[in-house]
Amino acid sequence: MPATKANLMKQLNSNFTRLKPVGIREFDAKASAVPGIVKLTLGEPDFNVPDAMKQAAIDSITNNDSHYAPGVGTLALRKAIAHFLADRYQLDYDPNGEIAVTVGATQGIYAALSALINPGDEVLVATPTFPLYMAIITILGGKAVEIDTSDSDFVLTPDKLKATINNHPQAKALILNYPSNPTGVTYSRQQIADLATAVKDTNLVVIADEIYSELIYDGHHTSIAEFLPGQTLVLNGASKSHAMTGYRIGFIAGPKELMGPVSALSGMMITSATDSAMAAATTAFGSEAGRQATLEMKQAYQERRDFLVHALHQLGFQLATPNGAFYVFAHIPASAGNDDVAFATALAEQGRVAVIPGSYFGAGGQGYLRLSYATSMENIKLAVERIATFLKED
Repeated sequence: MPATKANLMKQLNSNFTRLKPVGIREFDAKASAVPGIVKLTLGEPDFNVPDAMKQAAIDSITNNDSHYAPGVGTLALRKAIAHFLADRYQLDYDPNGEIAVTVGATQGIYAALSALINPGDEVLVATPTFPLYMAIITILGGKAVEIDTSDSDFVLTPDKLKATINNHPQAKALILNYPSNPTGVTYSRQQIADLATAVKDTNLVVIADEIYSELIYDGHHTSIAEFLPGQTLVLNGASKSHAMTGYRIGFIAGPKELMGPVSALSGMMITSATDSAMAAATTAFGSEAGRQATLEMKQAYQERRDFLVHALHQLGFQLATPNGAFYVFAHIPASAGNDDVAFATALAEQGRVAVIPGSYFGAGGQGYLRLSYATSMENIKLAVERIATFLKED
C-alpha cells in the first residue's frame, strides 16, 4: 500500500486544521463494537422504503432511465417538489429556476453555503444543532457564530437573534434547523413570524433546513420562507419523511436570482442525482401514496416518543416532550454529574446502550444526551431497561 509523500500533507486546505471532530459517527462506530449493544444513536429510520417508491425506482431501471439528467434534477421531480411545497406549506416555487435537486440535504447545505461564504464571513447558527453546519462553514473559510438557545428551551427567540445580529452586523446568513436535530424542538407559526420580523430588514440569507418538516406531532409546520420568500433557501428531502436515506435525494428551493449560483455550484459537485432515485422521490413527493406512507411512519414515531419521554422522566432525566423529528434531548440525572461524554461512554461500555453526547451538537449541549427513537419499540423498551439498571449500578 502506498505511503503518502510527507511534504504533500502541507498542501492540504489549511481550514482542515480548524475543524472540530464531529464525533457522532465516530462515537457510534465505537459503541457498535460493544457486543449486544442497543443503539439509539443515528437518525436512520428503521422503516423500509414504501412499496410505491420502490416500484417507481424499479420501473425507472426497467425502462432504461439511465442517462444524464439535468443538473437541477428531472423536471418531473421538480414539479413533484413544487406540488409538495405548495400543498403542505403554501410555498410557491417555479420548477424551472427555483428548485434544484441535490444528493441529500447534506449536499444541499454545502452548495448553499458555498454560494454565499467568502473567507472570513460569519454565519449565525442556533445551537445545539447538527454539527455539519459548523464543519462546512469552517472548511469554506467562514466563521460560525453559535447562538446558545439552552436557556430558552432550545428555541431561538427574536430578542436573542436581534442581539446577535447587532453584534455581528456583517454576518452573511442564518441557519435555522427545525424541527431540530438534536432537540426535536420546533416553532409555532407565531414564533416563525416573529423571527422573520427580526430578519426582514437585514441582508441575511436564511438557510432553513426543514428536513424533518413532515414529522411534527401536534400542529402544522410553518416554513419561514412563507414570510421571507425573497431571502430564504429552503432545504428538504426524502430521507426522513419517507425513510429513503440511502436514495440520497434532497432539494433546495428559493428565489430565482439566488438559486442561480446555488444550482450552478450544486451541478458542479454532482452533475446530477441518480435517475432511479429521482423517480422514487417523484412518487414520494407527488402522490397520495407518498403522503400516506409518511403519516403511517409518523404515528409509529409518536408512540415511541411518548413511551420514551415518560420512561426517561421516571428515571430522573430532565426533558421536554419534543414536538418534531425523532430525537429526545435529555439532561443527565443530577446524581450522575454533567459530563455527557463520560456518561454516554460508560452507558455504552457498561450499560450496553448507545446514545450521542449532547456536547457534540455545539453550545448549550453540555450535560445532555440525544436519543434517537427511529428504531423499534422493542429496542426502545430494552434500552430503557438497561438504562435503569445502569443508573442503579453506577
